[in-house]
Amino acid sequence: MTDLTDKEAVLAANQAFYRAFGDLDLRVMTSLWWQGSTSLCIHPGSQPILGWEEIRHSWESIFRNTDSLEIDIEIVQVEVDRSLAYVVVREIVLQSNRGRNMKAQSIATNIFQKMAQKWYLVSHHGSPIIR
Repeated sequence: MTDLTDKEAVLAANQAFYRAFGDLDLRVMTSLWWQGSTSLCIHPGSQPILGWEEIRHSWESIFRNTDSLEIDIEIVQVEVDRSLAYVVVREIVLQSNRGRNMKAQSIATNIFQKMAQKWYLVSHHGSPIIR
């Protein structure tokens, strides 16, 4: 078995993030994020959330208030430079809660940092696409 290139590893981590998001899986989501106080998350239309503990609470709330979720992504740009990488994606999110269905489009930037030979998500910034 060959080792993944850094770009392949970043894309795999990015895909795992969206799989955890769609599966409403906090355990996997937790394994992907850097759990430090400098992690940053901005959900579409929300204020910045700083630090893993607060970010974890935000995902718990989203998952608790969602019956089902489908996410399609289109990768717009990927850049990898030594220990820092970013992935820009277009997201289409179909969310169902209590019989109510919502569809939203966002553009997101996911920033990964390589620490101890693993790429961790250190920042997720989603912005709604308004047409």
